[in-house]
Amino acid sequence: MDYIKIRFTDGFDHLDSKFEKTVEDLFRSINPMFALSERTWKPQMDIYETPDEIIIMGEIAGVTKEDLELEISSKAVKIQGNRVPITRMENATYRLAEIQYGNFERILYLPSPIDPEVVSASYSNGFLQVRLAKLSLDKTFKVPITER
Repeated sequence: MDYIKIRFTDGFDHLDSKFEKTVEDLFRSINPMFALSERTWKPQMDIYETPDEIIIMGEIAGVTKEDLELEISSKAVKIQGNRVPITRMENATYRLAEIQYGNFERILYLPSPIDPEVVSASYSNGFLQVRLAKLSLDKTFKVPITER
């Protein structure tokens, strides 16, 4: 059985500035082929909860499982990867080109604390599913008191 790479981190240090992202998104909405930095695309994601877990679904058709990477911190999930462009037809004039290729990265902030030891990820038919077990907030722990 093959597995999707999952890394656990304390935080995501290389987040771009909010202003730069806003300007890039503005120009990208005018023409998706335009980007201020390295060309990236943002696959669509859904996040939903059950009483016991948080589930993330990502629509990333055309990306191989080997080109996916998943990082989990206590507050967020980062999904990144690469969709390789298909070979374009020679002598063809494209009238519409909406499918985006290249690197992508999504950082999704979690609505509640999770147990990093109970995480699973699967990829099927172009959809990535990440299941994160919620931490029970009503758990109590007995803390031993020691002498100095």
